[in-house]
Amino acid sequence: MSPVKSAFGRFLLRRLGLSLLTLWLVSVVVFLGAQVLPGDPGRAILGPLADARAVAALNAELGADRPPVEVYVSWVGNMLEGDMGQSYSYRAPVAPFVGDALVKSLKLVAVIFVIVVPLGIGGGVLAALNAGRPLDRIISVASLSLTVIPEFVSAIALILVFAVILRWLPLSATWPDGAGPLVQIEHLILPALPLVIVLFGYIARMARAGTIEALSSDYTRTAILKGLPWRTVLTRHVLRNALVPTIAVVAAQTGYALGGLVVVETLFRYQGIGNLVLGAAKAKDFAMLQAGILTIGAFFIVATFVADCLTVMLNPRLRAELAR
Repeated sequence: MSPVKSAFGRFLLRRLGLSLLTLWLVSVVVFLGAQVLPGDPGRAILGPLADARAVAALNAELGADRPPVEVYVSWVGNMLEGDMGQSYSYRAPVAPFVGDALVKSLKLVAVIFVIVVPLGIGGGVLAALNAGRPLDRIISVASLSLTVIPEFVSAIALILVFAVILRWLPLSATWPDGAGPLVQIEHLILPALPLVIVLFGYIARMARAGTIEALSSDYTRTAILKGLPWRTVLTRHVLRNALVPTIAVVAAQTGYALGGLVVVETLFRYQGIGNLVLGAAKAKDFAMLQAGILTIGAFFIVATFVADCLTVMLNPRLRAELAR
């Protein structure tokens, strides 16, 4: 095995260990956060007027009166076996609800990135090719400004323009039963736009910085001095190297997009993972709440792990540094 492959393997093991440690810390934070919320499962299920003895009996039946350490160990053990517990609100296993909501959120995330990746990369490259000119300033200022607009502000504005005034897009993200892929995408475009606006700024700025760095590099100047056509220099030398950090940013932003769907899914009445977590918090459905937040955290950790691996795989200099 070559030194580079061996070093990359060690990097993967270290990064995997760090991801597992992070996931464990997330589970601890999620569990402690659920423990400090006011109320208890028995009271949430039986209602505020229920007898205290009935509430205590139900808490004992659910195991909510056990010591926190014992409850945490039992919860983690069940999660490792695929058992996310029983929902207090629905009196049913949590896993099917979380799985269905996660699939719906991933559909929305897919639409978001299908729109924002070409727009962000194209805008960043266009700004870099016109560095210092008015077009560069317009794109740079716009991308920086868009990142600070809260999702609920842009979502309300988009609803008023595209759903109420122009009536180009459906107001709700919930499509009819049996709807085909095109109808589903039509219902998801408007909810996707608020996060597209935020993510466009990050991706465009990264693509611009990477392109400017590649344009000023030695290999680009060498290619130009060789007499290669500008189109060839741009596609084979500039973009190939400039988009390496951008790809890693896109992968990392996938986890952010999934975690930032609470506001969007609530406004557009979309039954995704964000809406599920919010509803569980309101209902004090601790099992559903813990499973939903832990799922989002695990997805974010996996997305970050993939981003780091892509960065090393696509960047020869990083691979060389690992082999030293």
